[in-house]
Amino acid sequence: MRSVSMPSAIGAGVAPGFRGVICVSFGSTGDTAGLDADVQPRHDLHFEAATADTLSELKSALGSSHVGVRLVLVGPPADIRAAAAAAAECGLQQEEMTLLSDDTAPRVIYCPHCHSTTKTGRAAGSEVQCQGCGTVLATTDHFSRRLGAYLGYSAHAEEAL
Repeated sequence: MRSVSMPSAIGAGVAPGFRGVICVSFGSTGDTAGLDADVQPRHDLHFEAATADTLSELKSALGSSHVGVRLVLVGPPADIRAAAAAAAECGLQQEEMTLLSDDTAPRVIYCPHCHSTTKTGRAAGSEVQCQGCGTVLATTDHFSRRLGAYLGYSAHAEEAL
């Protein structure tokens, strides 16, 4: 385990048995150097986006850690929610994660018809066309932690054909 006074090793692997704070940033948020981890050991990671490869790297870091590790996620909501879902798959509880969202980033809308996601800058209650199946979706404030997206539903499902 590295001491608190040592600089963070961005991108380096987590030492086996790590018990401290893993700080992960996404996109243009830069690194997490400004975040205070108290006196606990700290490991910093920075990714451009939450892709399958970067989430695999995060899961690997969490797999090397022990009970008591804490996770801080910083960046666009879609990325930090996807990372939180990956961390939950590794056994982390909500209470062990801190999510610091950049609310200016687009929202991710889940389509229950084709199971794809669509990014939008529109607020809840607006309509967006699904990029997967073309269905016009009404957006909601209902967020799925498991999916890392807001629920959309067919906006005109009850209209007569």
